[in-house]
Amino acid sequence: MKSLKIIAPILLAGALAACSGNDGPDIAADAGEQQMYEEAQRYLNNSNYDLAVRSLQLLESRYPFGKYAEQSQLEIIYAHYGAYEHEAAVEAADRFIRLHPQHPNVDYAYYMKGLAAYSGGQDIFARFLPTDDTKRDTSQAKEAFAEFAQLVSRFPASPYAADARARMVHLRNLLARNEINVANYYFRRGAYLAAANRGRYVVEHFQHTPAVADGLAVMAQGYILLGMNDLAQDAIDVLVLNYPDHPSLNRDGEFESSYTLEGAQRSLINKATFGLFDPPEPPQFDSREQYEG
Repeated sequence: MKSLKIIAPILLAGALAACSGNDGPDIAADAGEQQMYEEAQRYLNNSNYDLAVRSLQLLESRYPFGKYAEQSQLEIIYAHYGAYEHEAAVEAADRFIRLHPQHPNVDYAYYMKGLAAYSGGQDIFARFLPTDDTKRDTSQAKEAFAEFAQLVSRFPASPYAADARARMVHLRNLLARNEINVANYYFRRGAYLAAANRGRYVVEHFQHTPAVADGLAVMAQGYILLGMNDLAQDAIDVLVLNYPDHPSLNRDGEFESSYTLEGAQRSLINKATFGLFDPPEPPQFDSREQYEG
């Protein structure tokens, strides 16, 4: 009964929210252009993005060539974004760019396209629930990177360029870390060549990211498991030279893992039971706490 008493108010609140979401903007049928625009601004200022979207759409449909038409087309991008309608935000930004390629604020449309693309896989709950973005699908991160890169290339003096560059650094680090996560998965599956290739890809294509350290460790471990000890030693040497404090290295610069150049490091229990119990754990690499702190 107690649980029902708790659930009932939640359901009631949800029903009220659904009903309120169906309410249209409070705009009179004979409202003028400025009045409609001011009402839309009130919704935006109150973070009531759903009603802001409808108000701005209504404003544009009534006054498609009015003095607020272009500004409304810009602000509806942000309203869609605030309402977690990320695809709609991208579409609105594309529409503005297509209709007004020479507009003095067209750089804002490119910037919002990048923000909306990056947030495309998130919803309102992502703001409150801890998630590891490096383990998500990276297609939208790649799209966001491309949008920010286009903004920086076309409008290097834009007031949004500095933030776009910072976000590009973050996205590049995210994409590099995702490759390491995939390599760790391949180690668990016994796909050692695929893991080593992922590590090499990070080292070759994501230089100057924190994940390069783990990329070298992944290469060393993968080559060890493949019996390619010369290549493994080359990767270890580069790791020692550039990241001597990496968790996979001991004080003497030797590679420490369940699988080293000397072979599998088996516990006494594993040896006594002829491999039946306590087998060596699949190697996993994640030095973010050390290099991304």
